[in-house]
Amino acid sequence: MEKSGVKGLSLARRLYTSRTLGLALGLLCVAAAMYPLDPPHWVWALMLFNGLVWPHVAYQWARRRKIPYHAEQRNLLVDAFLGGFWVAAMQFNPLPSAATISMMAMNNVAIGGLRFLLAGTAAQILGLGVGLLIFAPAFVPETSQLQLYASLPLLCLYPLALGWICFRQAHTLGQHKRELLALSRTDSLTGLLNHGAWKDQLELEFQRCRRQGKGGAIALIDIDHFKAINDTYGHVAGDIVLRQLSKMLRQNLRVTDLAGRYGGDEFCVILPDLPLSSAAAAMDVLRDRFAKLGHEQEPALRVSLSIGLAALNPTHTDAILWLNDADQALYEAKTTGRNRVICSNDSRSEWELLDSV
Repeated sequence: MEKSGVKGLSLARRLYTSRTLGLALGLLCVAAAMYPLDPPHWVWALMLFNGLVWPHVAYQWARRRKIPYHAEQRNLLVDAFLGGFWVAAMQFNPLPSAATISMMAMNNVAIGGLRFLLAGTAAQILGLGVGLLIFAPAFVPETSQLQLYASLPLLCLYPLALGWICFRQAHTLGQHKRELLALSRTDSLTGLLNHGAWKDQLELEFQRCRRQGKGGAIALIDIDHFKAINDTYGHVAGDIVLRQLSKMLRQNLRVTDLAGRYGGDEFCVILPDLPLSSAAAAMDVLRDRFAKLGHEQEPALRVSLSIGLAALNPTHTDAILWLNDADQALYEAKTTGRNRVICSNDSRSEWELLDSV
């Protein structure tokens, strides 16, 4: 209910602008067509009310309703009904009548598509019938030069205004879509890529490397004894540690590197076009800086990282095999003492740093 209310208020605000401009321009068009017919005073009063007062009444009516969206739908049908009424009152003067009908139809299509076009057309026909009952059926076959010029603002300015409103709406929707897409691919705590988004990037990087004949490395990073941190210092402290690591990843990696939160206390990094030895050096610097940062912020809180690295090689027929090698290296780092960087299947490139404490 709350969401529909917000949607209705947004629609009411958009229509308030277009209705105020459209009916003011329509008043000029209809008045020029009605003047030679010498209508009674009540017709002029109704014309002024419809052109100058009704937009404000319609907006207040919509915004004060429990469901503004439904109120605006009724307002649009009233607009269409009055449009048909004025066509009959103008005795079907060709240009003013065509301008009135086409502007109403364009507005209905822009707001509700074919369904609302049909509903608006029915309301116009009803208004036309009421107008024919009140005014003697007649037809003015020619449009005067004055009526022509009076119709031009409605024909030129209103489509421009309606197009601008539709453009702004499409731009806003596109922006919201991009924001939602970014949120769906981002881990809310760390701001890094989430598990699914990172694996999508891994597949893309794997295909690029195979296609271009280039190499690269991936790293899986695990915070040592993270459960003990949560149990001893609380989950708030654990979240701080996770955010610290994500911040350090952004600060220490290259622009082309892609970091993500793989899950829980495990992070992942794609290091494109980087030899394994250089990747290991970069990860060891990260490991060392993270351990020192933990000691500086809270002397009693000991933090360290276990990191597994794997370089892309010809035996990897898909990205999962590449990832599995990094996972095996991470497992070895955790089972052989933690606080170290280990490279998959290359003991000569093994980087180890035992916890000095």
